[in-house]
Amino acid sequence: MSGLDARVARELAATTPAAVDEFAEALARVPGAQAVLYYGSTLRTGDLSGLLDFYVLTDGPHRTGLRGAVERRLWPEVSYREVETSAGVLRGKVATLPLATFRRAAEGATLDTTIWARFVQPAALVWRRDAATEGEVRAAVRAAVTTASAYAAALGPAQGPPLAFWRALFRQTYKAEFRVEDAGRADELLKVAPDRWAALLEPAWTAQGLPFERTGDELRPRMDPASRAELERRWRARRRAGRPLNLARIAKAAFTFDGAARYAAWKIERHTGLAIEVTPFRERHPLLAAPGVLWKLWRRKRA
Repeated sequence: MSGLDARVARELAATTPAAVDEFAEALARVPGAQAVLYYGSTLRTGDLSGLLDFYVLTDGPHRTGLRGAVERRLWPEVSYREVETSAGVLRGKVATLPLATFRRAAEGATLDTTIWARFVQPAALVWRRDAATEGEVRAAVRAAVTTASAYAAALGPAQGPPLAFWRALFRQTYKAEFRVEDAGRADELLKVAPDRWAALLEPAWTAQGLPFERTGDELRPRMDPASRAELERRWRARRRAGRPLNLARIAKAAFTFDGAARYAAWKIERHTGLAIEVTPFRERHPLLAAPGVLWKLWRRKRA
């Protein structure tokens, strides 16, 4: 294995709590499931009281009919799940999409930035169908790392320490996406494992043949002008498409987010202490039920 391949394989094989593995086993019951990736803040902190983040990768479209057609264009399908585990009930936000789509996005072949920007960050492969699938997932995550590192070279400083390139990249991706967090969140991501980020850039550039020089603790990418111009052109297209694409996904999720009512009820109780009963009506029609819930919240705040 190359240095980058070995690093990706090691991170994906990271040991996770038994309760997370049990959650992944439950998610793997989706028809056509090939792999389950675990990522996000709870992976970094180990605090399972929050919302766990998973990607379920399948061998084809998860839905059929009109909803399936929408999902194929505005992936992923997002849902909220609660699973009884040996550590109690855990809660997770689950994104589901075909493995082939995941890999194309990781390779930067689409206008989407969310896949490669998320999976250049640490992730664990907590379930896979077989060894061949594991190899496919490794290749996709490796592609996410090289795609992100190429844009870091184009968007970062002319010369600087590795973290300066990653910081520039994440600040740009946060601006391009419609996110609750501001661009300063990039600093928080890098603070968690600065040594990991410092060691990742060189093998990522080497793996894709991107020339660079090292002077002390600083790196200087040596891209030819045509390659840099092409990356900058591709980034401008993704920056223009980023917010409209994410807004379209949010609008779609308002009607297709499985478990939206239970997710909202958990978030409200967690942040306000107000318990919201998830009635059958609220489960089926979360948008119609929202005004009543907001009224309760307003009265609680007044009280």
